[in-house]
Amino acid sequence: MMRTRPLKVALLGCGVVGSEVARIMTTHADDLAARIGAPVELAGVAVRRPSKVREGIDPALITTDATALVKRGDIDVVIEVIGGIEPARTLITTAFEHGASVVSANKALLAEDGAALHAAAEQHGRDLYYEAAVAGAIPLVRPLRESLAGDKVNRVLGIVNGTTNFILDRMDTSGAGYSEALDEATALGYAEADPTADVEGFDAAAKAAILAGIAFHTRVRIGDVHREGITEVTAADIASARRMGCTVKLLAICERAADGQSVTARVHPAMIPLSHPLASVREAYNAVFVEAEAAGQLMFYGPGAGGSPTASAVLGDLVAVCRNKLNEATGPGESAYTRLPVSPMGDVVTRYHISLDVADKPGVLAQVATVFAEKGVSIDTVRQQGRNPGSGDEAAIEQGGGGRRVGGEASLVVVTHRASDAALSATVEALRKLDTVRGVASIMRVEGE
Repeated sequence: MMRTRPLKVALLGCGVVGSEVARIMTTHADDLAARIGAPVELAGVAVRRPSKVREGIDPALITTDATALVKRGDIDVVIEVIGGIEPARTLITTAFEHGASVVSANKALLAEDGAALHAAAEQHGRDLYYEAAVAGAIPLVRPLRESLAGDKVNRVLGIVNGTTNFILDRMDTSGAGYSEALDEATALGYAEADPTADVEGFDAAAKAAILAGIAFHTRVRIGDVHREGITEVTAADIASARRMGCTVKLLAICERAADGQSVTARVHPAMIPLSHPLASVREAYNAVFVEAEAAGQLMFYGPGAGGSPTASAVLGDLVAVCRNKLNEATGPGESAYTRLPVSPMGDVVTRYHISLDVADKPGVLAQVATVFAEKGVSIDTVRQQGRNPGSGDEAAIEQGGGGRRVGGEASLVVVTHRASDAALSATVEALRKLDTVRGVASIMRVEGE
């Protein structure tokens, strides 16, 4: 039987996501009630600009006093979609203290202070759900936290930022440079006026911290995540990847060490083979590839941002939290029992693609190869980067020549076997000290093989 007294919901924020949450709660009220077992009622909406017209929302529900709203005492669930650290953190903990569970889409806050929020929720016997914080509409948090709870996840590899994926996809398919692709992303609404959080990897790093924490049952904060953005990716990098049968993606990579005693979390651009499932993820879509011992390889794909997709995830959490409320229970909280340390980036082992500008004279390749050998980094291939296509010099380099004999300068591309990031960094530092190396044009990791 359906309970007649409605469950009351407070909405903090009414922007792109919040307004869509309010709309769906209103237009699908009967369906939500049937799924939950009780009606849900929007009891208040906290905003910063009360004068703004918001279609479909009763003006009487609008307030600028978010604190008073969460302190009312009759609120069952608070939906937080305002973002940022404060006042979101204080509002969420206040909601717990006054009897409400919380559904949040706040990746930055969860990545920074998730442990404290989980502790507050547990202290007050409330739920904290946040499916929408990681990959929009893609069901990912709940499968990791519940469906795979009996398995051992070893690796999570994903495209978790639609803006950067759109930019890199445009660079790959149209030959556009970074600036051109960013301008197009901005014009289409995929990039914010200030795209720093996306293009410098901050957004993806927050999501990586959340995913690593859930997947490995340990505490990982955003400060533990190695972060590099895409602003240094060039058309030459994209072209070089294509010649290797690869494409370039900004990846969030969370791994359990081979001995199981530590984890790593990192975000950076990387070349991945065109045969890998993530290589086909186009436009602003997201996808996450999970490797577990028993389940094997799983892939989750879909729109990772936007009002409707994110609202879908928020409302899925709302249904789950309301059901728990009716059953006088709570869902799974933080699972950090392993307490594994997060290893530094230097411990990460992968392959590398390094582009070098070198002097055009005999013996350069031998000097470069010696540096790699001394630092314990094995070379897989060496080839010419095409500054002068058709010159025929690539074969000379492969056979041990000094580089292209054009204009006093040559360009070498070295692809390594697997090596630690620390060893690669030491190699690059030594290369920069060689008189014959004019510059290290780019360094990119090769993943997903």
